[in-house]
Amino acid sequence: MKRYFILLAYNGKNYCGWQIQPNGMTVQEKIEQSLSLLLRSPISVTGAGRTDTGVHARKMVAHFDYGDGDLNPETLTGKLNRILPPDIAIYSIVPVPQEAHARFDAVSRTYKYYLTQEKNPFYYETAYLTTHPLDFDRMNLAAALLPEYTDFTSFSKLHTDVKTNNCRVTKAEWKKENEYWVFTIEANRFLRNMVRAIVGTLLEVGRGKLSVAGFRKVIESKDRGNAGTSAPAHALFLHEIEYTKELRIKN
Repeated sequence: MKRYFILLAYNGKNYCGWQIQPNGMTVQEKIEQSLSLLLRSPISVTGAGRTDTGVHARKMVAHFDYGDGDLNPETLTGKLNRILPPDIAIYSIVPVPQEAHARFDAVSRTYKYYLTQEKNPFYYETAYLTTHPLDFDRMNLAAALLPEYTDFTSFSKLHTDVKTNNCRVTKAEWKKENEYWVFTIEANRFLRNMVRAIVGTLLEVGRGKLSVAGFRKVIESKDRGNAGTSAPAHALFLHEIEYTKELRIKN
């Protein structure tokens, strides 16, 4: 049995997130179906994390095991891209040690949230349009508080099956990038709905509905009811997943 990492990207518009579920098509299911067809054997795929319905990934990593002889990763990559829909792209497939794990060996994950304040027909599917005046300096003061904390219950989807709501945030900032304001957040792990809940609450800070001190109180309350409404999913991208040097793969 040999283990392989897959480096891929996808537009999440047409999917109920990454992880297989009974109520709709997911990216994981689509990839498992395609691999199983090509390799003529049932293939299970494990992702580095879960993205919610409508969320995109510029870089997702997954792994699968295959034991029926050697396979050519470059040839398999090409065949996968030919049968997968245009909103899923496989960048590379690489052999890794059998004990390597796409999820547990990831040391950090980075998300980016794209916001625009000008209506543009070419951005509306991948950026959140808001015409409210926003104070990004105040939003950055609030975002800078996030690395001071580890318990992010206030920004977690309720009734999830995780054992802990603790995360280590190492970066959180808004920055202007061409036509967008982009919120970048990096952490060792993320809770379900966490980034969108943080963005929604930071938008309240930017609109003057919540002070920076109030944002701190939201974090410390450990109560999802005190945070803002989650920002829309279509503007959120899983941007990067980092591994130790031994497992790092590039597209």
